[in-house]
Amino acid sequence: MALLLAGDIGGTKTILRLVERTADGEMNALYEFRYPSGEFPDLVPMVQQFLTEAAMKLDFAPVPEKACFAIAGPVVNNTAKLTNLPWRLDAKRLEQELGISHVSLINDFVAVGYGVCGLDAKDLHTLQVGKPQQHAPIAVIGAGTGLGNCFAIPDVNGVRVFSSEGGHGDFAPRSELEFELLNYLLAKHDIPRISIERVVSGQGIVAIYQFLRDRKFAPESAEVGEIIKQWESEVGKTEKTVDPGATIAQAALKKCDRLSEQTMQMFVEAYGAVAGNMAVSLLPYGGLYIAGGIAPKILPLIQEGGFMRAFTHKGRMDSLLEMMPVRLVLNDNVGLIGAAVCAAGL
Repeated sequence: MALLLAGDIGGTKTILRLVERTADGEMNALYEFRYPSGEFPDLVPMVQQFLTEAAMKLDFAPVPEKACFAIAGPVVNNTAKLTNLPWRLDAKRLEQELGISHVSLINDFVAVGYGVCGLDAKDLHTLQVGKPQQHAPIAVIGAGTGLGNCFAIPDVNGVRVFSSEGGHGDFAPRSELEFELLNYLLAKHDIPRISIERVVSGQGIVAIYQFLRDRKFAPESAEVGEIIKQWESEVGKTEKTVDPGATIAQAALKKCDRLSEQTMQMFVEAYGAVAGNMAVSLLPYGGLYIAGGIAPKILPLIQEGGFMRAFTHKGRMDSLLEMMPVRLVLNDNVGLIGAAVCAAGL
């Protein structure tokens, strides 16, 4: 038996999990706790408190052999400076101060890439069965606050996951309406280009809604309109009191607001097209996984078919796209699972 420590570290909250890895490779969670990140000056005292609390719950003093922490931000040479926390993390320092033999820091979406390899069937929803190939690459894309990408290559120890900044590529409109959206965003932000992330993300849902509203595609409902107006008044503030993307998505799911329905239709189709672009670039016959916080919440809208039609609509490459397994990740702890998988491989 080996004890592993996994962490998902964000500017607002940090989740730590103690994992037991058995001789046959099975991993079982022993203890988990969520902490407000801002209440600690550094990761070290948080981990020390976590291990003390774990000892009280487990009736033995856990000593992790390896640890991996997924960081919401860039990781360079096993060091990281968090964007929304005054923390500077260095794996070597953490090893010394925590007494853990091996510590690794990885980007949070790289952790998602490792995590999809540790999911059970119940954690996934299949959008396309395809014809999976055992040793082929795996691709992961996930819209949330931004748009994350990564890909994995099988190796003798399981997989190696590589980060990508594909979300910062250029948004490529596919219809007259999307060309109008592109021009609207260029003018609104007074910038020379629009990235994919400005459309396929939580902020993208709001941007599409504003475009359709200002274009007078349909009347704005009082309920959704009030949330949008409040959010617009808070632009530039660190703390937001409303989540307009969630409001728009819920209205579309309830089919009670035409403007929200059209917004989510455009969003879902753009998401599918971008996932398809990633697929033709990498040919991930090992599977393409849709992760991120948005997709599970709008699964019924994705199941309506627009996502997969846009995904496979690649001209002469249609037949290749139809062979790729496409799965949607339902488990919102996939990054934490991935950190444990990564720790096991250190």
